[in-house]
Amino acid sequence: MIVSKKPKYTLISSDENSFKEFQNVLFEKINSFQKENLILQISEDINIENKDFLLFLDTAEQKLQNGTSFVVVNSTVNVDDFPENLNIVPTLQEAEDILEMEAIERELDF
Repeated sequence: MIVSKKPKYTLISSDENSFKEFQNVLFEKINSFQKENLILQISEDINIENKDFLLFLDTAEQKLQNGTSFVVVNSTVNVDDFPENLNIVPTLQEAEDILEMEAIERELDF
């Protein structure tokens, strides 16, 4: 797992060989990022199934309750297959756009 601190968010990228390995490392450390906006970039080289993405629903809900954002970047899945409260986008730029939109919504009390 590669962690990069940016001015408005923390980017977590996968460098593991399997999703299970990445998930284990991430969930061990996820609590240390409670107050930060997170972008989770999952490599297209990792074999991942739709059910695996659903494991992030709790994290997305916790981030929402904390007033922060959580976005997953992966271009291999159909985002329409997932609940609306789980932000999955194909590019890092789109993830940054989601963070900006959610920050505006929080400022306007949406």
